[in-house]
Amino acid sequence: MSNSKAFSEAAIENSQTGLEAGITETTALKDFLALIKIGIVNSNLITTFTGLWLALHFTGNRFLDNLDIVFFTLIGSSLIIAGSCSLNNYIDRDIDPLMERTKDRPTVTGKIQPGKVALMSGLLIGSGLVLLLLTTVTAALIGVIGVFSYVVLYTLWSKRRYVSNTIVGSISGAVPPLIGWAAVDGNLSLMAWSLFLIVFIWQPPHFYALAMRRVEEYRAAGIPMLPVVKGFKATKRSIILWVTALLPLPFLLMSLGTPFLILATLLNVGWLALGLYGLKLKDDIKWAKLMFIYSLQYLTIMFVAMVIVTLI
Repeated sequence: MSNSKAFSEAAIENSQTGLEAGITETTALKDFLALIKIGIVNSNLITTFTGLWLALHFTGNRFLDNLDIVFFTLIGSSLIIAGSCSLNNYIDRDIDPLMERTKDRPTVTGKIQPGKVALMSGLLIGSGLVLLLLTTVTAALIGVIGVFSYVVLYTLWSKRRYVSNTIVGSISGAVPPLIGWAAVDGNLSLMAWSLFLIVFIWQPPHFYALAMRRVEEYRAAGIPMLPVVKGFKATKRSIILWVTALLPLPFLLMSLGTPFLILATLLNVGWLALGLYGLKLKDDIKWAKLMFIYSLQYLTIMFVAMVIVTLI
């Protein structure tokens, strides 16, 4: 047995030994919301809705005349994301005890039995796909691709093996705006793919910054995140490169008007400037925290602004 494997197994055993004493009192609702990663579900709803809204806007369809599509799309996409996240928890229940931010998940504490988690995950994903089928076949197909890329390509294949796991995982994270657009117009336009690119390229700098802050947890769990394998210097350089790649993307959305182009460009330049300025900081974790916080605000402002400019 290798030293790293021995260490990992010993860490798992030790974490499970003291698990019962450290279990936090929670309600069934809180356990369910933790299981489906409600924060991820909610954030993806923003990008899904934006894709849906823009598709309605540019195809000349009224929002109020298509409330059924809106309902099926938002609920359907939420269900498949929730099901995929809970399935991710089911698969990762052996390494989650090793990380501070995941050690209280109900799949770790034993509050929800693994078999029930797997069954619930399948029901959520299946129900979500049925709802998406009520919009367009394309939306449902993209939903299947999203589930496959997150559960199989990311969780089962790349997460524990390759430093490129974050890039692989970014495929599924960028799918929601495509689902939203496809639910209205199955012929995905350049704008739909532009939304996909924005979210895809946004994810590596976002998650690399998080990984820097949680580097020792990922190291203990044996997950080859970039800062674990390559170190902080290489990670910071990669973050800057990914943020730089966002700079030309607003010009693919010229149909949203000049005000949006200016705002999006300012957001991109601001993120890059923060990153370059922060490189002077000796505290790498502080730099990572600043970049992580900015990334959260960036995506929210960017996608909410896309909706607002169509209302003006």
